[in-house]
Amino acid sequence: MELYHGSSIAVTTPQSHAGRRNLDFGRGFYATRIKSQAQKWAFLVASRKAKNAQSFVSVYEFNETEMLNGKYVYKNFPAYNIEWLEFVVACRQGKDNTNYDIVEGGVANDQVIDTVEDYENGRITAGQALDQLKYKKPNNQVCFRNQEIIDKYLRFVGTGIVNPQDIKL
Repeated sequence: MELYHGSSIAVTTPQSHAGRRNLDFGRGFYATRIKSQAQKWAFLVASRKAKNAQSFVSVYEFNETEMLNGKYVYKNFPAYNIEWLEFVVACRQGKDNTNYDIVEGGVANDQVIDTVEDYENGRITAGQALDQLKYKKPNNQVCFRNQEIIDKYLRFVGTGIVNPQDIKL
């Protein structure tokens, strides 16, 4: 399967330990199955660094069939549900104690983060949060939390420059 990573730099050798710790699925190397999502992310990351900074989408081929037949633990969240919500909150609080090597599921992006934070801070119940999230279509993120998987099964294909005119924010 083809995966994409958006950034202000080309990422030819992904590192599972290089990212911030308290993200949606914890520390890891994040990619997506959705190219347009990676393009938007690349543009946003680059624009935070400098006004006219370039943005890049790096492309990878991931041999998931071979990897999933091995010794690794893969967790997929196909929808925004209570399990996803609790996991994201735990990761964002630095309280994740799972042994997942790869986690895939929706992003707590601008359209859902307010709901997640309201639940995390006790302003709404889990039921209320899930009622709000059921109207949101999950996008996609794949978090590689195990460097061995990156080294064995994720092959760098190339990098392209993102043209801001091609992005619909």
